[in-house]
Amino acid sequence: MTDSNESHASGSSFYTAMRILPQAERDAMFAIYAFCRKVDDIADDPGPTADERREALDAWRADLAALYASAPPERTNALVEPVRRFGLRREDFLAVIDGMQMDVDALIVAPDFVTLDLYCDRVASAVGRLSVCIFGMDEAPGIELAHHLGRALQLTNILRDLDEDAAIGRLYLPSDALEEAGIATCAPSDAVAHPSIAVACRWVAAIARQHYRKADEIMNARPKGRLRAPRLMSGVYGEILRRMEREGWAAPRSRVKLGKATLAWIMLTRGLAR
Repeated sequence: MTDSNESHASGSSFYTAMRILPQAERDAMFAIYAFCRKVDDIADDPGPTADERREALDAWRADLAALYASAPPERTNALVEPVRRFGLRREDFLAVIDGMQMDVDALIVAPDFVTLDLYCDRVASAVGRLSVCIFGMDEAPGIELAHHLGRALQLTNILRDLDEDAAIGRLYLPSDALEEAGIATCAPSDAVAHPSIAVACRWVAAIARQHYRKADEIMNARPKGRLRAPRLMSGVYGEILRRMEREGWAAPRSRVKLGKATLAWIMLTRGLAR
């Protein structure tokens, strides 16, 4: 039976990768996914005021404190068993919330790269640190994999979501990349329509590619743990990045999607390896 957490993820690359996990690990990953969706919705919901959204994020911080004090509020029930079974750290859940608060406190528009890297650590690599505990990895290679794969995936999403983000006044491309491209404006819609936008995007893509290489090196060293799911995520999002690099970022852009045949091939080549 598909539970509500799985149904929210159904159809995504995440869902495809997590379905290959054993039941307990799969349930834990979908519980983390549901948590991330809920706090992300708080950051992205245009209805409430910024103060109301901060209060909603603070309420999650309080609920996590109660969860780790063995008095879990009802909406954290799905996290109780994963936290107990896999030793998930409260600090990593809080880091995800801190990342969402960065979106609440101010529209992110062309941050410097240091700020962007912090954002990627909070909204992506922190999720990776939770995930590698579920995958049963030892701490050192697990944290390193989370660092690199989390950033690779987040940077790929940023490059794929240029137009969607610009439509809500956000521009995650770093000011360093815009400078490299000679783009003087930071206005999101103007920047993503600039003739040199591809130069800025390739600057970011090169960094993402470095992170994919580092992540794959870690997994190819065959550390302890269930590595099929992160291998799949690397394969799927790495292919999305390759296609964007091939097609370029000149406007008008179409959102890159992988067909069933490509996904099946990645499943075959990546999903069978340990």
